[in-house]
Amino acid sequence: MTTSPSVDTPGLDLSWLNIDEKWGARATGGKRGLTLQDLNVMSYGNVPAEAGIPTMGMRGSRPDPRSPRHARQYRTKADVWSESAMLLYEEAMQRQWASAVDIPWEEIKPLPDDIEMAMCTLCTFLTQVEFIAGDLPGRAMGQVHPDQFEVQLFLGSQVMDEARHEDVFRKRALVNGGGLVDAGFGASQLLTDDDSTEMTARLHLIGEGFVQTIFRMGELISNNEAEKRIFRLAAQDESRHLAFGVTHLMYMLETEPWRREELHHYLDIQEGALGQSQGGLTTNPATGESLAILAGGGIDKIDEGFQKVLLMRKKQINEYMHRLEVIGMADRRERMAESMKVFLEA
Repeated sequence: MTTSPSVDTPGLDLSWLNIDEKWGARATGGKRGLTLQDLNVMSYGNVPAEAGIPTMGMRGSRPDPRSPRHARQYRTKADVWSESAMLLYEEAMQRQWASAVDIPWEEIKPLPDDIEMAMCTLCTFLTQVEFIAGDLPGRAMGQVHPDQFEVQLFLGSQVMDEARHEDVFRKRALVNGGGLVDAGFGASQLLTDDDSTEMTARLHLIGEGFVQTIFRMGELISNNEAEKRIFRLAAQDESRHLAFGVTHLMYMLETEPWRREELHHYLDIQEGALGQSQGGLTTNPATGESLAILAGGGIDKIDEGFQKVLLMRKKQINEYMHRLEVIGMADRRERMAESMKVFLEA
């Protein structure tokens, strides 16, 4: 049905009142409230395989031919899409936390110098890593086409997560008589990423996964309830980032399988960069040593601590291999960097 009001007043254009086939949408929320998935009624949930004209018009709106073009937007759905983006965004919004009030800072008491120094060294590394982990999704956000806006929303939530992690680890370094120490190179090799899929492969599939294992080790290396909660909450956030990376790469390989070698190339780069670091853990030897001190319970038990760190390293590699199998790249086992392959279980 089309209605065209009769307008005699010069300069007015009420053509926007014309009703088209997209009019009449009714979205109904469920037990989790009104979610992004609930909005995918009628044709509004149809995400095209090829993005529309490169403008800022959101999916479902009528494009205006006068709109400026956005030359840097990705054009194919496979470049950015993740089937879990909507769900992960909703979870991120519902599980936000604030380091100022949700961490029991009063639980942190004076510690032996070697333990405090080790924790501050680890936190210095993590603040730098999380800064970079927020910078990269921020770059990609502006290149997502509005037809895939759910991905942009999720990446925005990841930027917020990483900002909170940077914030909370900086606070832990400064709150108990210690401070920040030598930074090393952090994860600076990731700053060369210039493509969304490259970012997902190197940051989400490898980098976030390895840091997630450190966060899960937090229960072991923590000295008080405040530190335990920091690591628990950070790990909760990191799980979403990993899920996004896995589901994006899975979708890409399912829809554009000819890009498999491209993905192998990205992994070659990142595995090679990690292989040049101390045992592949970090780019600063002090970070691995600080983890060993914390895991052992003091510098006098650093040998015992290194044994636990090696177990963590084995866990990192095998969880990474599992993610590769999930996205359909089990063949990576034979191509993996030797410094990592040695930790693989049969």
